[in-house]
Amino acid sequence: MTVFARYPSLADRRVLITGGATGIGACLVEQFALQGAAVGFIDIDAAAGKALAAKLQDGARRGPYFVAADLTDTAALQRAIHTLRDALGGRITVLLNNAANDKRHALESVTPEQWDAGLAVNLKHQFFAAQAVLPDMRAAGGGSIVNFGSISWKLKQGGMPAYTTAKAAVQGLTRSLARDLGPHNIRVNTLVPGWVMTDKQLALWVDDAARAEIAKGQCINQPLMAEHIARMALFLAADDSAMCTAQDFIVDGGWV
Repeated sequence: MTVFARYPSLADRRVLITGGATGIGACLVEQFALQGAAVGFIDIDAAAGKALAAKLQDGARRGPYFVAADLTDTAALQRAIHTLRDALGGRITVLLNNAANDKRHALESVTPEQWDAGLAVNLKHQFFAAQAVLPDMRAAGGGSIVNFGSISWKLKQGGMPAYTTAKAAVQGLTRSLARDLGPHNIRVNTLVPGWVMTDKQLALWVDDAARAEIAKGQCINQPLMAEHIARMALFLAADDSAMCTAQDFIVDGGWV
């Protein structure tokens, strides 16, 4: 039986996760709760979020706490973070900007409204969530922000230009915030997943051709799972990564 790392510094740490109801986000919520962190998460899927919170509350030391909100509505995002701060009973010092939507879209059919919506769900909320927790992290003397990117733009993947543009921009956001927030002992990094075999990906995109592409691209030809992403996120949130900032941490089986 494989035994994975436990991070004492995460015990009772207040952690905020966006897009935490399903997929990678749900795994993040579960793994941080198992570390003894106090977890709050936001998602537009109210039913899935409530179900996950109820499932985990029996085994968690505190929470997890869930607030349903549309993260593309900045005012709603700010209200949700305020609510979760109160529920967690202390300053939020870990932010995992996980929420995204990789819906495919053809270049020829994208409208200005769809372009703006794509950047809002994949990029904009990351900045405003960081802005909202900044006072907490400054007052606490430090913190960790993990922005979630994607290998898709590195692979020159087509068929979703708004998504790949936003995900490329995440790394620029990370490096800019890392410079501005470093004097406050706030670390900012990008966690860059490969093609993770979530229920959504398996239902919508992963067919035989996709599996062949993965097998050809990855050096380790095994399914990349949400747990692999969560384990890197735990390290980046913990004090063990104290001098890691402005970096990209790629977890993709060796594809890029």
